[in-house]
Amino acid sequence: MATSETPSLVDALLGLRDALAAVSLPFATPAAAPADAERRRLLDQLDDHLLPRVRDPDAATLVVVGGSTGAGKSTLLNSLLGAHVSTSGVLRPTTRSPVLVHHPDDARDVDAARVLPGLARLREHGGDTGAPGGPRRADLGTDGRALRTVASTTLPRGLALVDAPDVDSVEEANRDLAGQLLRAADAWLFVTTAARYADAVPWELLAEAQRRRTHLALVLDRVDAGTEDAVAADLRRMLADRGLGGAAVHVVRESALEDGLLPEVEIAAVADWLMALALDPDVRARAVAATRDGAVLDVAVRARVVADAADDQRVAADRLRDAAVAAYAAARTRVAEQTSDGTMLRGEVLARWQDVVGTGEWFRRLEAGVSRVRDRVVGAMTGRRAADPGLAQAVGHGVTALVVDAAEDAASRAHADWHHDPAGQPLLQGLALSRASADLRVRAEEQVRAWQDDVLELVRGEGAEKRATARAVSFGVNGLGAALMVAVFASTGGLTGAEVGIVGGTALLAQRLLEAVFGDEAVRRLTRTAHERLDARVAQILDSEASRFTSVLEPLAAGVVDGGALRARASLVEVAARTPSVVTGTPAEPGARATASPSATGHGGGRLRGSGLGERRRDGRRQDTAVPAGEVAPGDAGEGGLRGWWARVRRGGRS
Repeated sequence: MATSETPSLVDALLGLRDALAAVSLPFATPAAAPADAERRRLLDQLDDHLLPRVRDPDAATLVVVGGSTGAGKSTLLNSLLGAHVSTSGVLRPTTRSPVLVHHPDDARDVDAARVLPGLARLREHGGDTGAPGGPRRADLGTDGRALRTVASTTLPRGLALVDAPDVDSVEEANRDLAGQLLRAADAWLFVTTAARYADAVPWELLAEAQRRRTHLALVLDRVDAGTEDAVAADLRRMLADRGLGGAAVHVVRESALEDGLLPEVEIAAVADWLMALALDPDVRARAVAATRDGAVLDVAVRARVVADAADDQRVAADRLRDAAVAAYAAARTRVAEQTSDGTMLRGEVLARWQDVVGTGEWFRRLEAGVSRVRDRVVGAMTGRRAADPGLAQAVGHGVTALVVDAAEDAASRAHADWHHDPAGQPLLQGLALSRASADLRVRAEEQVRAWQDDVLELVRGEGAEKRATARAVSFGVNGLGAALMVAVFASTGGLTGAEVGIVGGTALLAQRLLEAVFGDEAVRRLTRTAHERLDARVAQILDSEASRFTSVLEPLAAGVVDGGALRARASLVEVAARTPSVVTGTPAEPGARATASPSATGHGGGRLRGSGLGERRRDGRRQDTAVPAGEVAPGDAGEGGLRGWWARVRRGGRS
């Protein structure tokens, strides 16, 4: 019984499923595509097999018949049932609609609510012989996949068989569906041929079976007479080398078909292996438990791979975000430096400033001490801005050009960083993000004009405290504002060479003028505040530009989850799986009377074609088959052997 600290296995698996469903892998990292495929496989396996099996350990045993193209899966299934329920041949028109055959009494056990819920059902009824009757079609899923179910009284209760698509089909969808069905199985009946048993694709799936400890038997089909022992021995050697030495191997010789069916004696060993899964509770319990327990631990291990990929997504999102932020932060720093190191005091701005202070009316008023002219009245007394369009326009054009150039460089840099990042390249939407916004210049001009108003407001506010100073009044808001902008543009003193004499002298004149009016401390405060306001407006522009990148990134990044939550759920599954009290459906004790439901023990129902003939070899002697440790050996004598087992079945269908 699960404690408050230890969840039940069902609860642990449900938690793992929720954590897997929450994982989003939107960024094209190297691990994203395979991890997302693994995530879907895990969800399918939890829904198709583990959760239904753990919730209902006594439900019918699901055996999936899988194998390569042309291996004879459908012919084998038809032969076991004595009826054509699955289309055989190399080219199967029904490969995307696998066939599930079950006893009518087990319909609930294989219903879509319990087994393979992602596959729509196409129902048929086979009656006593298992021959298909008129189909009753269900609505297909969105992907068009469906599972054709056939109710047949030929099968014993408690056993369901699925004829899966070819594992090496030329259609990827068929291969994926075959893998999904095999992962949903309680046991595998894997069919290969004497000519193809060494092919690579089947061995990849057999390696998965070994990793999951899946209950497994192989059918070696189409073996030429006289070569059975040698071919079977080689296959068993290959199985042993890959950790599958306990898998049963049943040999089916190349034989003439009788009405499209294999001779009974050729399939007798296979029929007996399946009948044991249905009728012997110990064999069934060991098989179901081994597959279930191996799959539970396997999904926990594989879930950690998905968790690692989820962490990679977070790293990728952070990396892309940092690239965009860094590009525009560098642009902001560049503008801040160029608007304080004297760069702006060149060209047109310098010429306009020199015109103002060297030959203009404003400088002549300064030297002559003229006061109370219209500029003084308008600027200082009423607070209205006086006209000085030349310098104001030059400053506006210069600062705007700096901002636009910096934004263009930032867009190019961020675009290049994303383009060279596998996670970022799919997000770029062509070249649109490699250039600044089309309306950037207009928005920059508006912000620069607003900053110039800020500068005049600073001067106006500072001058209001010094109205008694005739000199402050005489210079006017416009002139002092121009001087403050010049002082801002050279506030870090980054001037070299001839610039010191030209630009430096100009800046020094502006600073001395401001100091004469407002004082040293006030000038430093005004200069710092004016530059901070310019930086804030530039940041507003560049943040808007950077948002073109983040608006693409953040909706995807919002769905990325931390892989730690998934790892924690995987660990809880492992703890629950290793706690004996929470693992249901454990094998019955030897000699104990079966108390499970009819489905679990296979009481009653039909009998597979060829079953009970495994004691006889096809040439009249006993057939030699390999049997995994713990199962009933065909040659065992006495009440506990196959003869005694079949005798008990015939007496009353009880083991």
